[in-house]
Amino acid sequence: MSFGDQNNPYGQPPQAQGYGYPQQGGQPYAAYPQQGGYNGMPPVPAEMPGLTKAARVFMWVIAVCHIGIAAIYGVAISAVDDAVNKSEHSEDVQKFADFGKGIIGFFVILAAVFAVIGIILALRFAAGGNGVRVGSIVYASFGIISGIFNIGAWGLGLVVFILAILTIVFCAKRPTAEWFQRPRY
Repeated sequence: MSFGDQNNPYGQPPQAQGYGYPQQGGQPYAAYPQQGGYNGMPPVPAEMPGLTKAARVFMWVIAVCHIGIAAIYGVAISAVDDAVNKSEHSEDVQKFADFGKGIIGFFVILAAVFAVIGIILALRFAAGGNGVRVGSIVYASFGIISGIFNIGAWGLGLVVFILAILTIVFCAKRPTAEWFQRPRY
């Protein structure tokens, strides 16, 4: 049996190590500190990657912004109530003001619910599975819409908009996906 041309100036071709093995001595998950595998399982990241930590901080900031937005809407309800009480008005004006306060009250509740969901997701980053990552992406998608509608709320809407986009990007990156899909022994 012959291994190629005997007159080849480059020598015999190297033996392949097999499909899927690192060719230059590299290791999988080389970017992360290693934690030994268990029963032949591959090593997992020992610490939360930086992108994941940043996404978690962004989730906290988005939740705090939603609390601020709820407070701004609460002040708006009292301002509408004061304006209606100070003026002479008919019963139709009172009904219209009550309808407006109801809509603003809905936005208060919606912002508060968004804040609670954001806090729950941010708390679950350390131990949660892939559902937390997907939930964070969906939450941030709604955060973009919320940011657009609240852009005039003292700049909080703009902060929510920008951080929601960054949260989606950071949660979609491979290191974050590997963190949430890591095996839990």
